[in-house]
Amino acid sequence: MSSINEKLTAFQRLLTIMDELREKCPWDQKQTLDSLRHLTIEETYELSDAILGKDMNEVAKELGDVLLHIVFYAKIGSETGDFDISSVINKLCEKLISRHPHIYGDVKVKDEKEVKQNWEKLKLKEGNKSALGGVPVSLPAMIKAVRIQEKARGVGFDWDNEADVWKKVQEELEEFKVEADKGDVENTEAEFGDLLFSIINYSRFKNINPEDALEKTNRKFIKRFQYLENAAAAEGRQLDEMTLVEMDKYWEEAKKSITNY
Repeated sequence: MSSINEKLTAFQRLLTIMDELREKCPWDQKQTLDSLRHLTIEETYELSDAILGKDMNEVAKELGDVLLHIVFYAKIGSETGDFDISSVINKLCEKLISRHPHIYGDVKVKDEKEVKQNWEKLKLKEGNKSALGGVPVSLPAMIKAVRIQEKARGVGFDWDNEADVWKKVQEELEEFKVEADKGDVENTEAEFGDLLFSIINYSRFKNINPEDALEKTNRKFIKRFQYLENAAAAEGRQLDEMTLVEMDKYWEEAKKSITNY
């Protein structure tokens, strides 16, 4: 692995290139914080795809793209006098030190749970009005639910045991079914939301990331469905010309040959 000097040299090279691009490249010159925002979101999702695909070369590539955006934002901030890469890094270091008193202070913790609880308590002391205040409004709903539950847990608002959480899931499922049978769209939607929230809650107790779990299922479904399409095409047929019974034959074949994402 690289030495500290090699890492510093590589980072300095990136900063120099960023300076040159901002000075000489017409596209880079026009970029603003706002214009880069949607591109940063896209790069983050590409990094997520690479991680799920367990492609380490692609992970390294996408990490570089994300790092480029961080450096780009810092360069723009230096031009307006609001911040630069040094202030960004130093603020991060200060936060990490203050949020880890069990490493840089005399606080004692026994496990990861206490580390997270201390983290949330320290955020409140730093001025956050709510334990949930740090959850971005624009997060996708499932990820937001996970973060909300994690933050609530950090201040002690959580279920005592897994059995109670599962009981809540069953309760919400029954309530959803009642409203669905009634045909009340608004109440059915509300109960469906409660059901999803409770299932996500249960996933925490099983140490399952629901976003990752659902994405893996999405990918598995896509592969199996494409197997179905290819099998039909090999017979010169279209899916919309086949019965469900006929399609199910190939689906079962796909399930046997495609077991992962």
